[in-house]
Amino acid sequence: MRTSAHARWQPSEPPDDDERVLKELGYAQQLHRRMGAFGNFSASLSVISIMSGTLLLFGYGLNSGGSAVVVWGWLAVGPLVLCLAAALAEITSRYPTSGGLYYMARQLGGERWSWYTGWLNLLGLLGGIAAQDYGIATFTAAWANLQFGFVPTPGSLLVVFAVILALHAVLNLFGTRLVNVLTSLSAWWHLVGAVVIVGALTLLPSHHQSAGFVFSEFTNNTGWSSPVYVILLGMLLPCFALAGYDTSAHLSEETSGASVAAARGIVRSVAVSWIAGGVLLAALLFAVQDYGGTLGSETGVPVAQIFLDALGVATAKALMLVIIVAQFLCGYAVTASASRMIYAFARDGALPGSARWQKVTRRTAIPANAVWLAVAVAFVLALPSLYSATAFSAVTAISVVGFTPAYAIPVLLRLRHPDRFTPGPWHLGRWSRPIGWAAVLWAAAVTVLFLLPQTSPVTATSFNYTPIALLVALAMAAVWWRFGRHAYGVPCSSTANAHGRTEEPENIS
Repeated sequence: MRTSAHARWQPSEPPDDDERVLKELGYAQQLHRRMGAFGNFSASLSVISIMSGTLLLFGYGLNSGGSAVVVWGWLAVGPLVLCLAAALAEITSRYPTSGGLYYMARQLGGERWSWYTGWLNLLGLLGGIAAQDYGIATFTAAWANLQFGFVPTPGSLLVVFAVILALHAVLNLFGTRLVNVLTSLSAWWHLVGAVVIVGALTLLPSHHQSAGFVFSEFTNNTGWSSPVYVILLGMLLPCFALAGYDTSAHLSEETSGASVAAARGIVRSVAVSWIAGGVLLAALLFAVQDYGGTLGSETGVPVAQIFLDALGVATAKALMLVIIVAQFLCGYAVTASASRMIYAFARDGALPGSARWQKVTRRTAIPANAVWLAVAVAFVLALPSLYSATAFSAVTAISVVGFTPAYAIPVLLRLRHPDRFTPGPWHLGRWSRPIGWAAVLWAAAVTVLFLLPQTSPVTATSFNYTPIALLVALAMAAVWWRFGRHAYGVPCSSTANAHGRTEEPENIS
């Protein structure tokens, strides 16, 4: 998004001002501010990950509408996601805290709005870890199939998934400096890796599909007879692939010049990912050699089969490693984001056992207990993969259904109560309301859509358990609101307490 009279930025605040702004928002500085603007942007870019979400659900897209829905769905959804990201960035600029969405909802709508926004955001983040790391496990198993002839089973995939979760947890215990280094590395790895893959798929195959195939081929393997419904189901790919940009907000207490850097990070990460991801998807579709063989690949990963058919075994294995490293870095960033959300939510007394989850390690200033909680819950969310053939798409839907309304609630509250909001240094000017309403309507439609069945007939193995996960999360939130809300308190013109808040009232004028 370019600078204009209606969407402008001011120079970044010096680091001393970050602590002052945080103090005005009601918190004392506890985390280390060792992340710059590029690191913040890189973190969101890594969580969105053009070589993760786009490729993890590539086979789902081929089954749920085919190449036409993959291409046109990506082109159509991108601007709508960008509207939601821009609306959220505007609010983030005013409230740059680790709590992110639920803190914004508290300032604009009150404690009950804040409470449920936080629980939805947490569900999206934990579902994102589960989907991301399980996807890494499937790609790792596909590489092992090419290298060693390994044939994955649900049990072996779950073991690989658990190992990846543990590695992400351990790496997240080493401090903000490593977060900054790895997320910056991840951004470059994703962009350079995408260029390498697109170049190889463009230059090396002896045969490419026609434009007619890429832009008009419709395939329906969902079991549903309605083409419209199938097309809508296909939207899960871009919706999941372009989620996670709230990471910039969750890392704002570790970012210098956060009022500007976090807002920029949100918008730029979505814009770059949409463009680069679209090019990557188009390159893959043009390089398909055998559509049926791609969907029925023995590797279990259609992308691996495209590489194998179009580029040969050696190149396929090399490019799969590029993707696996990118996905691993993405999973690391998602875990970092989720742990900061847990830390912030616990700091405000919103979780059972909050005193444990808000603890920060003295040497590294990392919420270590929150890190382990994040990966443990993610493991539980993926357990249905042992018996469900559609568990992975259900987990990704859980992530989308958690993220999307959590993103939209602060935007809706900002639209309903304009008198409660004073723009920060990054804002949309007169475009704020039309962009905001477009974002809210889009979010509502997406949330309903991905609660619906994805395949027919609906059986125990094909059941979309996203509604159950959502109901469980909301039920837990409701029960804990009934019995634990006395401990909940997000700063809003209030004095300090034992949760590390300052004694100064919040300035919301």
